[in-house]
Amino acid sequence: MAMAGRLLVLLAIASLLAISMAEHEVLARGTEEHDDNVYRVSKGGQGSLKSFQCSPQCARRCANTQYKKPCLFFCNKCCNACLCVPSGYYGNKGECPCYNNWKTKRGGPKCP
Repeated sequence: MAMAGRLLVLLAIASLLAISMAEHEVLARGTEEHDDNVYRVSKGGQGSLKSFQCSPQCARRCANTQYKKPCLFFCNKCCNACLCVPSGYYGNKGECPCYNNWKTKRGGPKCP
């Protein structure tokens, strides 16, 4: 009886180890796909981002401005609507037509 109990415990441990390894493999593949998306994002383009990628892309875009809070606020607002942030710190808005064409009530650019 004791031998059957030990065998059952060993079988349970082996099963948990196999499940853990399979889960790790799935998570690793998901990370690789996410990394590919991040690299694709750097090229810009309308709708090339997912909403969770807006914050880091806007942090990059607004890194060199002295008006960080308003830049981040409007960049995130524009990114969430357009799913795109132009490359570089300034300009390049042609990469994202939605981002580029969104204007304030006064006709100025809404997106930094």
